[in-house]
Amino acid sequence: MMIRQKYLRGALAVAFLASGMTMAAAPKLANAEELSAKQIQDQLKVSKTRGLSSSDRPTISADDMVVIKRVSRQTRSLSAGDRDQIAAIADKRPKVNLEINFEYNSAALTPQAEPQLNNLGQALTSSDLSGCIVLLGGHTDAKGGYNYNQKLSERRAETVKRFLMEKYRIPASNLVTAGYGKNGLKNPADPLAAENRRVEIVNMAEREEASQ
Repeated sequence: MMIRQKYLRGALAVAFLASGMTMAAAPKLANAEELSAKQIQDQLKVSKTRGLSSSDRPTISADDMVVIKRVSRQTRSLSAGDRDQIAAIADKRPKVNLEINFEYNSAALTPQAEPQLNNLGQALTSSDLSGCIVLLGGHTDAKGGYNYNQKLSERRAETVKRFLMEKYRIPASNLVTAGYGKNGLKNPADPLAAENRRVEIVNMAEREEASQ
C-alpha cells in the first residue's frame, strides 16, 4: 500500500511539473477579438481590385457626400434624421466592428481598450486611410431607457474621437460621431453582454472624395 501511495505521489509530481513547463513555454495569447492595425486598415480600405465591376465598389453619390461633409463640420450631437442618413450611407461602406468596450454605465475608456484604440489610430494615420472621413458609431447594451442609452452612446463615440484627436492628431473634421443607443446590438441573444457596449468604425469617404 505504501509503495502504491509513493508511486502515485511521484506520478502526480511529474504531471504537475510537466504542465507547469508547458504553461511557461506557451506564448501569451492575444484577445481573440483584438485586431491589428494592419487588419483594421485592410478592412477599412476601399478595394481597388481591377476585377471588381463598378457596381461592386462602394460609391458615394453627390448627395451622400453633401450629407457627410455637413455632419463632419458639426460640433453638436447629430439629429435623429442625420443619424438615419449617415447609417444608410454607412451600410454601403467598408467597416470594422472593434471591441472598444466600456464599463457598464460609463463612457470612460478602460485600460483594456487602449491597445485596440492604438491599433485603430495607427490604421487611420496609415498612407491608405490618412485623410479619410471616418464614422465612429457608439453603441450600448440593452439595459436602461432609450434616451439615457442614446446620450451614453454619443459620449462613448466622443471619447474615442477625443483619443484619436489628442494622441494621433487626426482632425476633428475627419471624425464623425454618432450614437445609436441600444439599437443594433452586436449580440442580440444576450442584450446585456459587454460586446454590445462598443464603437463601430466606418470609412465614409476616401481622402480624394473628402478633399473635393
